Amino acid sequence: MVRLDKYNSLIFDCDGVILNSNKIKTEAFYFAALPYGEDLAQSLRGYHIANGGVSRYKKFSYFLDKIVPEGKIGPNLEEMLRIYSSKVNEGLMNCELDSGIFPLRELTSSTKWSIVSGGDQTELRKVFAARKLDHLFDGGIFGSPDSKDLILKRELSAKRINEPGLFIGDSRYDHQASQRAGLDFIFVSHWTEFDDWDSYCKKNKIPILENLEGLSH
Repeated sequence: MVRLDKYNSLIFDCDGVILNSNKIKTEAFYFAALPYGEDLAQSLRGYHIANGGVSRYKKFSYFLDKIVPEGKIGPNLEEMLRIYSSKVNEGLMNCELDSGIFPLRELTSSTKWSIVSGGDQTELRKVFAARKLDHLFDGGIFGSPDSKDLILKRELSAKRINEPGLFIGDSRYDHQASQRAGLDFIFVSHWTEFDDWDSYCKKNKIPILENLEGLSH
């Protein structure tokens, strides 16, 4: 059982933790790369899954610089971002929410909550406002193009994230970023796309919960 009363801040990843949106984003990466052909689209899908939590800007840049063969014709970075965003936005508005977030908020009413996501910051803020969830996160909703490392460092320095803090995520990068920031970490497993999460968590002695409801019991 995690003692939540010892934390001044809770920091949440979004995709796979609050929203069941990992698969939506995976398919959006595939769809945006499809003009380059099935094989390259599958390559981007695989790269995305292997690098959960990293921003779309870095993933598409890597795809265009390192995966697409020289001379291959297809959409540029801005076009791919636009295709991806249009597919994702619709999915985020309608995907499943972890309802455990509401009893957890009641339980931690005096704790500052923030989102630190690899998703686009403007997009996240619009979706959470439209779904009437933004009021839960009094510490702010943050995302790319800034990296999670940069966001955590900035918000900790500005005292908008107050220590001790607990990061709740579903990827290797979430854990590594939380360690670099000096935050405790819990892995949420129910919607993760991190194939090797179980052995990774055991190796690194990371507490595991199936979903957010487990934090309020």
